[in-house]
Amino acid sequence: MTPNITLAAVAGILVACGVYLLTERSLSRILVGVIVMSNGVNLLFLVAAGPAGIPAFVGDGPESAMTDPLPQAMVLTAIVITMAISAFVITMAYRSFQLDGNDEVTDDVEDARIRALADRDDVSATFEEIRFSDTGEDVVSE
Repeated sequence: MTPNITLAAVAGILVACGVYLLTERSLSRILVGVIVMSNGVNLLFLVAAGPAGIPAFVGDGPESAMTDPLPQAMVLTAIVITMAISAFVITMAYRSFQLDGNDEVTDDVEDARIRALADRDDVSATFEEIRFSDTGEDVVSE
């Protein structure tokens, strides 16, 4: 069994493009990234399955000529999972568009606070220097 190098390279390129698109801030690009990466992984499953053979029914032919049904089942499962993730991301993008007028993911407030702490000149700030006020907001002691 010799794997098709061209299909394996195409699968690798699809996965790489999908991962790149997943790092974007726009939910529509993230959706395209999920779909492209899923197609690459599905193609990789089929390349790894080997050449096509006769259907895997016992007694229908010799076992050496039968194709392995497991990769095909894994691809079908991956298609269903991708459809569910795509529906979820589309729903998030639609809701974000309803609320904000765009589908970009905003920074988390906690991430912005941690970034501000890291950007301070006083790099030696430790966790003990942060105290909590009665309102529940974090206050950094100067």
